[in-house]
Amino acid sequence: MFCLSFQGLDVLEIMRNIHVFVSRYLYNLNNQIFVERTSNNKHLNTINIRHIANSIRTHGTGIMSTTVNFTYQFLRKKFYIFSQFMYDEHIKSRLIKDIRHFREVKDQNEQKYPYERAEKFNRGIRKLGLTPEGQSYLDQFRQLISQIGNAMGYVRMIRSGGLHCCSNAIRFVPDLEDIVNFEELVKEEGLSEETQKAARQLDSVLSDLTRNSAEGTEYFKMLVDVFAPEFRSAKNIHLRNFYSIVPPLTLNFVEHSINCKEKLNKKNKVGAAFTDDGFAMGVAYILKLLDQYQEFDSLHWFQSVREKYMKEKRAVSKQQNVQSNNQDEKLLQTMNLTQKRLDIYLQEFELLYFSLSSARIFFRADKTAAEENLEKKEKEESSKANDTIPNNSSASDSVMK
Repeated sequence: MFCLSFQGLDVLEIMRNIHVFVSRYLYNLNNQIFVERTSNNKHLNTINIRHIANSIRTHGTGIMSTTVNFTYQFLRKKFYIFSQFMYDEHIKSRLIKDIRHFREVKDQNEQKYPYERAEKFNRGIRKLGLTPEGQSYLDQFRQLISQIGNAMGYVRMIRSGGLHCCSNAIRFVPDLEDIVNFEELVKEEGLSEETQKAARQLDSVLSDLTRNSAEGTEYFKMLVDVFAPEFRSAKNIHLRNFYSIVPPLTLNFVEHSINCKEKLNKKNKVGAAFTDDGFAMGVAYILKLLDQYQEFDSLHWFQSVREKYMKEKRAVSKQQNVQSNNQDEKLLQTMNLTQKRLDIYLQEFELLYFSLSSARIFFRADKTAAEENLEKKEKEESSKANDTIPNNSSASDSVMK
């Protein structure tokens, strides 16, 4: 399906088959790398910024905007499925019930979402039915969010690859702040029309490279702005409960992640994986589209998880101390395994928390939609004020004359 060369996978091929790519590759947030999920070969393909930069150098920077446009088309289709899932009566009624329950007991639970409630939601969804592969509806929903996150991760990599490519090309320019106009110099020397045309082209290329290497395009902001009004509109009110499905989703993800990592040590490595940060990216992106960072934070979910596992670990340690005098080796072995299992789960939740916190930074999680609109308005007003200042000064100059 994908074109392989010394440059790695080609951006053009990935763009045309974005739906295949996001399902076959896993994203790593920190290293900005995609790793193939499974392969018939003895090795797995990877894609990093260098591969993307090489492709952009081959095809030109225009491919970056085209890729983002293809990603937008892909996200539209995925968000339609996302909306259908959230509109399902089984899901909607459970979420409303869970939100009501949280509001009733939050004062007793120190404002924390109960871990047992997320577990109950997971079990309830499994009872609705499984696919032939043994997946519940929540597993499929998690995969959908991971694919949305992988698409956003790819957009981030395109931007980084573009900046990498531009900075490599511009490194031969001595001073980016003071670039001479070659067309004017050529005209002064009275050189031929062809030379003037070449100089004009060089000026255009240098201008593009300077602009792209200095800022890069805010693709994430574009993809938030294009979907956010629809997500927050009154007709999509069923999406407003999304923040309350995140706890059971994270529980589902952690179990899946541990299962995948355990397969790495087995002979049959089908389904083995060590990273899947697409999920964290997807959750952060959707929470931003719905402007629900504050609602999710009000659940204090990761704090609740941490306390639950620390409490269980203390209970096991206490039991180990009591049983240490007894010579029941099997019981002690079981307790050690339980302690180890609790450590693994706690570590996996911590990793997810860090990935989610990192992903939120890309979408300016510190600001609500209202604060962003206010900031935008202030910027517009200040730019208008700046535009009027030179006119007033020139008018006063003419009066002085």
